[in-house]
Amino acid sequence: MKEIVAVIFGLGLGCNALLFVPQIIAVWRKKTDEGISLVTFGGFSILQAIGIVHGLYQHDLSLILGMAASLLTCGTVTFLTLYYRVRRLRAAAQKVQAISTSIREG
Repeated sequence: MKEIVAVIFGLGLGCNALLFVPQIIAVWRKKTDEGISLVTFGGFSILQAIGIVHGLYQHDLSLILGMAASLLTCGTVTFLTLYYRVRRLRAAAQKVQAISTSIREG
């Protein structure tokens, strides 16, 4: 029975990892971070890394693999969010600088 629960748990963690894929696709297609909580996805990523460490200490392969898969997919959302947020903020700063220069010269 213990092995059955371990297999079901591992499959559940695999499904958990797949739940982040639609978010990856949405962020990638829209090329924007708007509507994505960096705190939420960053927090999830940290918790998944802790889960991997816990799995290593417990010698729990299903926990390690499931959390690693979740970290890969959730971490991808976190990375894309950071990437597009930095890009958006840089573009806004350049726009402000251009307006400021225009006002000084004009």
